[in-house]
Amino acid sequence: MLTVHHLDQSRSQRVLWLLEELELPYEVRQYRRDPVTLLAPPELKTVHPLGKSPVISDGDVVVAETGAIFEYLCSLRAGTPLVPVAGMAAHRRYTYWLHFAEGSAMPPLLLKMIFDRIASAPMPFFAKPIARAISAKVLDGYVDPNLRAQLAFMEAELSRRAWFAGDAFTAADIMMSFPLEAARQRAGLSAATHPLLSGWLDAIHARAAYQRALARGGPYSLSV
Repeated sequence: MLTVHHLDQSRSQRVLWLLEELELPYEVRQYRRDPVTLLAPPELKTVHPLGKSPVISDGDVVVAETGAIFEYLCSLRAGTPLVPVAGMAAHRRYTYWLHFAEGSAMPPLLLKMIFDRIASAPMPFFAKPIARAISAKVLDGYVDPNLRAQLAFMEAELSRRAWFAGDAFTAADIMMSFPLEAARQRAGLSAATHPLLSGWLDAIHARAAYQRALARGGPYSLSV
């Protein structure tokens, strides 16, 4: 039986959704973040040495990293329409977006979260102006411009096709859900600024498999 070692409020929500779309049987083992540090609990290190989620186990096989998990799970459903036919333009776009989600989209979103927290973190009064100045410089000079460029790029891509790989929904759209949900919460993505991306988010949230995954995984604030 496939087991998803699921950390609340994390990338592993996408894995549950993919499994629902593939209609593969699985069980969920829940892990909760530390309420203070927000880090994963040490129990996850018994599954994988890095102690991070997502990670799945399938008998003796343990797979970590979301992209690798997606490739493994899709291989269990040979011919699934969630993976375009190899050699076609849609498959090349599929591969690109499958890797873009974590390789390009997530790093500036993570940096934005970190530097926003630095600016508002409790610290001695004399250190606050310094911390806020450093945070503002990094955000204004690097992070925010990159986020604006990426969102503009993704918005333009959806002006050419309904889904990221082409005219059909694929696992690449599932992979892209986490960075775009995060962008809506912390990077200014809205119906007013990016109507196509916002509409895409509404469309994925309306999918029955997405809703089933929410029911299996528990609270997930990025879906709001």
